[in-house]
Amino acid sequence: MNLPIYVILKIQLILKIQVQTLNMILEVAVLNVIPGQEDEFLKAFSKAQNIISQMKGYISHQLKRCIENTSQFILLVEWETLTDHTEGFRGSKEYQEWKGLLHHFYDPFPTVEHYE
Repeated sequence: MNLPIYVILKIQLILKIQVQTLNMILEVAVLNVIPGQEDEFLKAFSKAQNIISQMKGYISHQLKRCIENTSQFILLVEWETLTDHTEGFRGSKEYQEWKGLLHHFYDPFPTVEHYE
């Protein structure tokens, strides 16, 4: 049975995405925002997410707000590799812009961990 080339290409793309998702790294950051600054943080994050989403190795992200403590957020970022985050993003000029937008909102500074 010969499959049309567009079907073969679509299957290859689906398999590549599945393998990429299986091998990705999940960055987990608990963000404690200074009480009373949550709205300003969310506005700044809406700008900052455009920075991170353009970085090499970035796959996706989610920002979730805690129901019980509305000053706390969790940031989940999927990266292709650990070094895409720890060296690529953190070592970039874009990271300096990210820091300028967000880091002054945190108290204490976030704990960031990575999961396979």
